[in-house]
Amino acid sequence: MTGRDAYGSVVELGPQVRQYDGGRVLVGGSPPRLVRLAAAAGPLLKNRRIRLDSRPAARLADRLVALGMAHPVAAELPPVDVELTTVVVPVRDRALELDRLLTGVGGLTPVIVVDDGSRAPLAVARVAARHGARLIALDENRGPAAARNAGLRQVRTPYVAFADSDVVLTPESLRTLLRHFNDPQLAVVAPRVLGLDTQAPGWLSRYEAARSSLDLGPQPALVHPRSRVSWIPSACLVARVDALGKGFDERLRVGEDVDLVWRLTAEGRRIRYDPAVTVRHDHRTRFTKWVARKAYYGSGAHALAQRHGAAIAPATLTPWAATVAGALLAQRAWSVPVAGAVAATVTRGYARDITAGTDDPRRLAASLTGLGIAATAEQTAALLLRHWWPLAAAGCVVSRRVRRATVLAAVVDGLLEHRRCAPELDPVRFVLARRVDDLAYGAGLWAGAVRGRSARCLLPEIRGRRER
Repeated sequence: MTGRDAYGSVVELGPQVRQYDGGRVLVGGSPPRLVRLAAAAGPLLKNRRIRLDSRPAARLADRLVALGMAHPVAAELPPVDVELTTVVVPVRDRALELDRLLTGVGGLTPVIVVDDGSRAPLAVARVAARHGARLIALDENRGPAAARNAGLRQVRTPYVAFADSDVVLTPESLRTLLRHFNDPQLAVVAPRVLGLDTQAPGWLSRYEAARSSLDLGPQPALVHPRSRVSWIPSACLVARVDALGKGFDERLRVGEDVDLVWRLTAEGRRIRYDPAVTVRHDHRTRFTKWVARKAYYGSGAHALAQRHGAAIAPATLTPWAATVAGALLAQRAWSVPVAGAVAATVTRGYARDITAGTDDPRRLAASLTGLGIAATAEQTAALLLRHWWPLAAAGCVVSRRVRRATVLAAVVDGLLEHRRCAPELDPVRFVLARRVDDLAYGAGLWAGAVRGRSARCLLPEIRGRRER
């Protein structure tokens, strides 16, 4: 956000960032950090916003943006001409969906349609011709990564928008996303992906409307491994062409979007998720296809583990957090005292090493410990119910403690998620759908690990204390 064209724009603290000591201490980001503002920097932050009207303000904003604690307000950024973007659409059959997408785009930008080995290529060709789109026909089905790359190689504009044929995209969405490229370090930006307003009725449709795998939530994020939002779906994203290099890894049939994002972040590029911009997606709502798609997503973790190592870990825990989780899962007489003693020791350490010098170091340290425990509980539940459910299921057969922990996690996690998502679906069916979602993903995850003969994608990551 330090580019000259962004002068006068605004960044805003993320909803999860908390302010202490009259706004001089910030806690948040992903992963969480504590930031102390210098005396000269404090007045630059007003009502959780920083206006980039001076060099000190720009430096502070850029630092907070880099930490994932603040995010640009797109409406305050200078516009970027939508004609500088080419829309690339990979498609295999789905002529009706392609027609809907191209109608929404409206012919304001160049469009390249890549037919990835359609069984009925003439129908796709007619739709492309009717909308004035350039058609590239591949001689065989090579997968979405190869299809996008075939289109990318023909792009002559500085920006490219990748949109799947089952997405509904409008020029206004493109215009808003393009504003983010006033940040010279930004490589890719993605909108929030919601279901169609006309989605078929049914309990599964209502679940997907609230909890689709493609919907990354209502809060903006800087995207990188181990972040709250660690990837963005290639169903719709806009990118700076010169940042993409050779594009997607064509060897990957699934997870190619995750791989691209993580390679770009490793190069020092920024990837942004902006939920203020939404596009619509035709979610799968037939039960068998829905389950198959969830399992398919899980099967890609093995290949990502081979490329990116621990970045794909199903959980990232500090040693003390792992100790607390292990003690509570043991459900012994000593479990709560041990967990409490560890939490108290960590809180004292935070008060001594991190929060010392604040107005109330013990209170702030306790807050940091509480955030850590909440994150640990969430990740532990995900391990039991999603990533490690085959082990949990086997444990339930022989252990009453495992049964108790699994059932408690299944119910509490489902009800908390129901409250967070506020779906148009009763809690019972929502929790049931969430558990089937987890079972399908976990089955795909384990199948990929077995086929690849590696448990790397199943192993949690234990890391030391985060940087101060």
